[in-house]
Amino acid sequence: MTVQSFDPNSTAAPKITLTDKAKAHFDRQLANSEAQGVRLFIEESGCSGYMYRVDLVQNANETDVKVEIDTPWPLYIAQDAIAILQGTEIDFKRDGLNEMVKFNNPNVTAECGCGESFVVEGQS
Repeated sequence: MTVQSFDPNSTAAPKITLTDKAKAHFDRQLANSEAQGVRLFIEESGCSGYMYRVDLVQNANETDVKVEIDTPWPLYIAQDAIAILQGTEIDFKRDGLNEMVKFNNPNVTAECGCGESFVVEGQS
């Protein structure tokens, strides 16, 4: 994995991709829900800095940006997360009985030992 520099003030359209496994996972989740789309955002949390958050939602938040992907449902990204998530691939992994959404983010420079939080270049 290579680390990419990012501009925290960038307004460029988000370049986020989903693997076929991730698309199928969210298809199943949405089929069993009243929600109409998927929202990705980050929170300052954990022992390293940021944590990924995914919600199934009816509508976007006022400041969310819709990402163009090949799915029947929309993917929304929180405006304040775009620079950090730029270039991220979202995947879905199964390991025995465990299932998880995996984020392959080229901006991450370090992760905490438990793997739940991360640091990006230039983070203060």
